[in-house]
Amino acid sequence: MSDGPDDFDLIVLGLGPGGEEVAERMAEAGWSVLGIDSRLVGGECPYYGCIPSKMIIRGAEVLTDTKYVNDLAGTAQATPEYGKVAKRIRDEATDDWDDRVAVERFENLGGTFVRGLARLAGRADDGAIKVEVGDTTYTARHVVVGVGTAPAMPPIEGLADLERSVDGPVWTNREVMRSPIAPASLAVLGGGAIGIELSQALARFGAKVRVVEASDRILRVEEPEASAAVAEVLAREGLELHTNVRATGVSAGGEGVLVTLDDGSTVTGEKLLVAVGRRPNTLDLQLDTLGLEGDAHTLDVDDGMRVLHDGEPVDGLYSVGDSTGRGAFTHVAVWQARVLIARLLQRGDLYGGYHGVAWVTFSDPEVGRVGLTEQQARDKGLDVRTGSAQIPASTRGWIYGKGNDGLVKLVEDTDRGVLVGATVVSPHGGEILGMLTLAVHAEVPVSTLATMHYAYPTLHRTVLDAVRDLS
Repeated sequence: MSDGPDDFDLIVLGLGPGGEEVAERMAEAGWSVLGIDSRLVGGECPYYGCIPSKMIIRGAEVLTDTKYVNDLAGTAQATPEYGKVAKRIRDEATDDWDDRVAVERFENLGGTFVRGLARLAGRADDGAIKVEVGDTTYTARHVVVGVGTAPAMPPIEGLADLERSVDGPVWTNREVMRSPIAPASLAVLGGGAIGIELSQALARFGAKVRVVEASDRILRVEEPEASAAVAEVLAREGLELHTNVRATGVSAGGEGVLVTLDDGSTVTGEKLLVAVGRRPNTLDLQLDTLGLEGDAHTLDVDDGMRVLHDGEPVDGLYSVGDSTGRGAFTHVAVWQARVLIARLLQRGDLYGGYHGVAWVTFSDPEVGRVGLTEQQARDKGLDVRTGSAQIPASTRGWIYGKGNDGLVKLVEDTDRGVLVGATVVSPHGGEILGMLTLAVHAEVPVSTLATMHYAYPTLHRTVLDAVRDLS
């Protein structure tokens, strides 16, 4: 297989959730594998994203639930202590942002790890792909690109002049996770999933939060009904939402940072959280050395995760995760990794398409979504009908009492009689979404959904009410 100390069967560029899965499983299968990453092995999710953010959200959820005790069960009063959340993130989730355990796990499986910034460097005489890290060149017949993304910093006047650090005035999701305290006030650029999750959670820990969103609504990729439901809850909890307005300047001032908006108004906060999207790390790879566009933000892949150029596979080059542009989700990256692993080891085909991709925004209420929105389905030319039902109108939603905001919305392709999309806004909405993800992925007939048994009284029984509303 490999010929020398710098020649491998497989090189994985970026050991985020997808890349790490490929590297570990292929090493476990006996391939010589080199994993390269300049940052923490495991990627954004365990250190700055999915896991620590949900620890903040869980703490905020518990604080809020105590407010309902007086109406439902007795008397209670809670005093926020963000330090407990920060300690849990540091000690339990991130090992104080140390990836030693992850590196050793990979190496114990037989893998070789190099910490550094990798660059593609064309091909060797035998056609193997060359990868450079510093002054060392490595080669492999198979190379997987899983370099992911980083927080984007928009070109707003004055933003680059302010320090981005835990102690500085400017934060991204990375600095939030490292902070030992919650700010007294927070200005937020971006009303997408990251911005809304962290805004609501930190507000529940006592921060005065002001969100700026350029679109006409928060969570703009979701159904309008979902955006409205979450916005109503946030306003009720005291968050300021400034929509359909853009930031034109950032400077020191006000409570710490002063943001000037294009309507002439300003918002301020002790900290400024920038949550306007992600920057693709593919821009650093020198893709042009393999005949690809050097400034490509994402890599097109086929159903075996082979990178395509002009519709044809690039020999030996694969990609998984954010780099493929199929959604910046850990579960998509790991699924792609398993599809690739099965292909490389000739163990069958696990590819199931992207029509049933699901995700959850962990606001309160949670927003779970699978497949297409109503507008996306119509834009594709589908003959569509929709059905919806309100969570508070369900028996379990009524029993739940305060905090029961939400709805279920279904999008049906009437020509085929199957769901092509669904949204659940609800307490534990991400868990309810599971049955709808199966329905969309497996193209279960709506007529079959109408004949199912739905346990009573449950929140997921609202799905039945929405199915009935389709008829």
